[in-house]
Amino acid sequence: MRLLIIILLIVYLAGVVVALVPTVQANWASSDQFFSSIANALPGALAWPAAVYRDAIDRG
Repeated sequence: MRLLIIILLIVYLAGVVVALVPTVQANWASSDQFFSSIANALPGALAWPAAVYRDAIDRG
């Protein structure tokens, strides 16, 4: 059971990183802009499973 929880946590955190990559790439030059853009994009990145679910429902 612990292994399953660890695997799910790793997949979730990998998804958060993938969701934040465009924000990081776009705002890498300025540190002030970088941190504020990460803070603004973080709630959406943390909710990536909901976005994936909605996309799957809309296609089907």
